[in-house]
Amino acid sequence: MRWDIIFQPGNLALYGDGLITTLSLLGASLVVGAVLALLCALALTSSIAPLRWVAGAYTFVIRGTPLLIQLYLIYYGLGQFEWLQARWNEVWPWIYFKDAFFCALLAFSLNTAGYTAEMLAGAIRETSAGEIEAAQAMGMTRGQAMRRIVLPSALRRTLPAYSNEVVMMLHATSLASAVPAMLDVTSAASRIYSTFYLPFEAYLFAACIYLLITFSLVGLFRLAERRFLAHLAPRTH
Repeated sequence: MRWDIIFQPGNLALYGDGLITTLSLLGASLVVGAVLALLCALALTSSIAPLRWVAGAYTFVIRGTPLLIQLYLIYYGLGQFEWLQARWNEVWPWIYFKDAFFCALLAFSLNTAGYTAEMLAGAIRETSAGEIEAAQAMGMTRGQAMRRIVLPSALRRTLPAYSNEVVMMLHATSLASAVPAMLDVTSAASRIYSTFYLPFEAYLFAACIYLLITFSLVGLFRLAERRFLAHLAPRTH
């Protein structure tokens, strides 16, 4: 075991750079994905059939195909089209498709949006009829009831399932190492392995980093659930 090599300043700095990329990718994809998921969930529960069909097709494709394939299609696949090649040097927003981080962010955002949208849409559909009737009795329109009653309630009830999605997305960011230009935690471990031929130490240290982040995220969501779902906890007499 050569742990002294892992803890050399240069190698720790490599893991540090990878950690920054991993956390940046996770945070940005969750923010963008949450906005897309909200719009998609509203479409899934809309009374307008074409919106439901389009949103349903999107979530079906996203959840039915591997994230790695989605990443490859965006990073490698789009680059083969001549119309994109002719624009990605000067025309916005196509210039971003030359950036590895943007392609990974787009793939992860679209992926998490597909899963989160279905969770949120399910919570919206399961909203108590009594809450909706109370909103209508107070004279609220459908939009006002959705904004003031249904969505806040659905978002709170989605927290436990969404915490699992966030942890899964953290682990999924390791797929960014499949893009050569990306340096995340897994890529850092791969570089140390290829340089010093220490696969066990390199990848075990990366696993410990992911484990610490996972415990931190789980703890934050436990606090959030205790704060926002306290009314659903069993009462003690």
